[in-house]
This record gives sequence, structure tokens and C-alpha cells, in this order.
Amino acid sequence: MSEGGKSRFGWWPSTLRSRLFLILFAGLAIAYSFSFSILFAERYMSAKAVMLGTLESDLATSIAVIDRLPANERADWLDRLSRGSYRLVLGPGLPGVPDLSGRGAEIADRIGEAAGNKFPLRVEAVPGDGKRLQGHLTLSDGSPLTIDVTPRGVMPLAEWLPYVFVAQMALLVLCTWLAVRQAVRPLGDLAAAADALDLGKKGSLLSEHGPSEVANAARAFNAMRDRIAHYLEERVQILAAISHDLQTPITRMRLRADMADDSPEKDKLVSDLREIERLVQDGIAYARSSHGSGEKTSRIDLSSFIDSIAYDYQDTGKAVTVAGIVQGTAVTKPHALRRILTNFIDNALKFAGAAEISVERKGEGNTIITVNDRGPGIPDDKLKAAMQPFYRLETSRNRDTGGTGLGLAIAQQLAVSVGGAVRIYNRPGGGLAAEVSLP
Repeated sequence: MSEGGKSRFGWWPSTLRSRLFLILFAGLAIAYSFSFSILFAERYMSAKAVMLGTLESDLATSIAVIDRLPANERADWLDRLSRGSYRLVLGPGLPGVPDLSGRGAEIADRIGEAAGNKFPLRVEAVPGDGKRLQGHLTLSDGSPLTIDVTPRGVMPLAEWLPYVFVAQMALLVLCTWLAVRQAVRPLGDLAAAADALDLGKKGSLLSEHGPSEVANAARAFNAMRDRIAHYLEERVQILAAISHDLQTPITRMRLRADMADDSPEKDKLVSDLREIERLVQDGIAYARSSHGSGEKTSRIDLSSFIDSIAYDYQDTGKAVTVAGIVQGTAVTKPHALRRILTNFIDNALKFAGAAEISVERKGEGNTIITVNDRGPGIPDDKLKAAMQPFYRLETSRNRDTGGTGLGLAIAQQLAVSVGGAVRIYNRPGGGLAAEVSLP
């Protein structure tokens, strides 16, 4: 097996469903064909034995009758004594060759047994006439008699037999497909549940019904899901507790710093305390966003909502604009959506000095709100990592340029709480686009 689930053989299917189907169907088809071949061979041998036995007994009777009839009456009895597989002819017959093998030799032996030791017999094959044989013998009065044998098929096939065979193969395919589907479907359900696993949402548990092995695997998956959710909740609670407890000593330190005499060291200390306070506040915001806010959804007018955010920034002299005409409404959590957009705008202002908000309606009623900038953007191989908490592209750890690394992570958590999704990508011509999609 090669990497990526692909087989080193081009003909071997790549999916487990196809492989199981191929193995089961091939095995059952071979077993069925083997059984059918054995049955056919047994019937062939039985039919051949009956045919040869009948040929021997009929020929013995016909030869005895012809031998006892007067010479002038024999011609009248030829048709009566002939059968479907042989015909009696008065005279020496056609010249032949004594090369007999296989079935011809068996028939020659039976003709010889039918003639007995009383009549000298010579059996030959008729050249150019397939399986046709002729037995040449001399009757008691010295007259020649020829037995022209044309063997029939030992066991002719019924016309309906091919249809039965096709029906059986179709039934075999159906049963194999049902068996494979029954075996593979739980794996598909498990893969779908794992792919749709989102600990930020309360999704339905994997069904624990079915065969014992499937039920055990489903219970194990659900238990694992609960354990992961519990571990993540503990992590967020610890972060929130530490961030909360740090606020009190930070406040005391700021008060003491403010009471100190003015000096360069005081300014540096106050700046450091501001950075610590900002980090603590962002940590608390991330912890709250992980649990989702208790805010209820409501219908908002998108035009008024977007304009109010832009005006708040413009009032402080920030270059935030709205592109195009915004129309329509959305059902969402207004405070959570505002926090998402302000995080996007703050990043755009920090790295590009200006931000542009656009709103677009897409199929199925989705609303896409995008914050665009013309900053340096993010390397394509780091776009995914930028959504992780505490990840900073700026390696100097300077808060003025790199921030705390929680802005996009908070936006992502809040987007999940409103039933949406966040995506960032580099714009053609330079810059970054950060969008949130609302259902």
C-alpha cells in the first residue's frame, strides 16, 4: 500500500467499500462457479453413461433383428431399427480412418460390445465430418452392414438456464453490496462525525445503536469527544482564572507607579503594565468567547450597524470606510459581531493604517462581511496558523506591532457562537481580507 491510501496496483480500487465488494464478490462468484462446474460435470458423466448404455442396448437389439431377418426383408426394417444417434445401412459404407480417440473410442467400445464376438467389427471415423463414426460388420450370412453413428450432445442446455444464471449473479451482486454497505457504513458515519467535530458547538452524539462492535466504537468516540471538551474547558477556565487574578495586582502596581516621581523608569514601568493589562484583558476575552456569550440573537439592520462601527473609528481620526451600498438585515448576536469586526479593523489599522468594510449577499441567504486592507498581508503558508491563539507573525514580541496574538482567535470563537465562520486570505495586488460569514 502506498501513501495517501492509493494502491501500488493501478487496477486495485482505492476505497475500502470497493475493495470489500471486489473481494466478497470474487470469492462468492468463484465458489458458485466451482459448485456449478462440479454439478455440471456430474450431470454430464451421468448423462453420458445413460447415453452410451442406451446406445449399446439398442444396437445389440437392432443387429440381432437384422441378422435374423431374411435378406430380402432387411431393407424394410432399416428405418424402424434406426435411432436418433445412429442409422443402419446395408452395404460396406464409406471408407474411413481408424484414428479414434476420446469420446469416439468410448462409442467404438460400446458398438463392439453391442456386436459381441459373433460379428467381426471395424469402427472408423469418417474424414471431414466431425464426430461421425461408422461401424462395419459382417452378418451371419456374409452380408455387410454399416452402423452410421452421429453422437448427439450429451446434455443439452435448457433455454431458460442462462436467464437463471443472470438472475443468480444479480442476486449475488445485490447481497454482496448490502453486506459491504452494512459493514462500511459505520466507518463512514464515524469519519463524518470526526470531521464535523466542533467542540464550540453542541452537536448530536454519534448513534450507539447497531452491532456490538459498532456500538462499542460509537460509545468510545462519544466518550473521547466528552473528554476533549472537558480538557479544553479546563484549559480555558485556568486561563480565565489566571487572567482575572492578575488584574488586582496589576491595578495596585499601576497606582504605585502613578504615585512615583516622574522619571524615564516610571514611564517604562507604566508602559509595561499597560502591555500586561492588555494581555490579561485579551486572555479574559478569549476565555469568554470560548464559552460563548449569553447574548441572544436579534435582527439588525446591516446598513446602520456597519455605519455605526465605521463612524466610531472615524470620530477618532481612523481611516475606516464602507465600500458600496449596504442593504438588508441579519439575525445574529450584535455585540459578538461587533467584537469580530473591531478585531478585524484593529488589525487592518495596525498593519495598513486604513480599513475598508464591504458587505455581500451570497446564495442560500448567507451574508459575507469583509474587512479589507492594503498592508503586507500574511504568507500563504501561515494563514492557518494565524488563526491559532497566541500565534504572532511579528517575532520581536513588541506589543505595538505584534499584539497579543488573540484577536483572530477571539473572532473565530465568536463567529462559532453566532453560527458563522471566519476566513482570512491575501488580496490580489497586496493586502489582507478578513471575512465573517453569517447564515
